[in-house]
Amino acid sequence: MAAIAVLTNGFVFAVSEVTRDEDTMTFGKSRCIRNWGTSEGLAQLVTGPTKETVLDAPVPVLCAPRHSLVFWFEVSSAWEKHL
Repeated sequence: MAAIAVLTNGFVFAVSEVTRDEDTMTFGKSRCIRNWGTSEGLAQLVTGPTKETVLDAPVPVLCAPRHSLVFWFEVSSAWEKHL
């Protein structure tokens, strides 16, 4: 399940999977979304990145303290080829 995860300090990641334990969120195949490239906000990315979306280099596994997750939402499988 691909998702967009919003973390504290303004970090937004497209991720291929989300797992969590008591203290840690682990995201598989992740890319930081440096520039959303949207005109209608973050939810516009549910169906995939726009032509103007800028993604950082992929990371195989991203771990973050669970309290740093502000929210996340599932996105379409169109993201999988970008991760």
